Amino acid sequence: MLGIEKGLSRFAVALGGFLIFVGIIILGFFLINFLEVVNFSIIETENIQSLFLGLLLAIGFADLVAGLILWRR
Repeated sequence: MLGIEKGLSRFAVALGGFLIFVGIIILGFFLINFLEVVNFSIIETENIQSLFLGLLLAIGFADLVAGLILWRR
């Protein structure tokens, strides 16, 4: 049983590091768009907006799972 908990802990830490990396990339895209360095007008189509919202929801869910794994540890 101890090996499973150790594996879950490592998985949660790896997932948390990945989510921090993805969050930094998303913040970078936001700042580039906010400062109007690059115009992301292609994102204004409804299909691509739905894709990005689904992606953000999946990232949030993965972050929740990682947090719960670490909390239970």
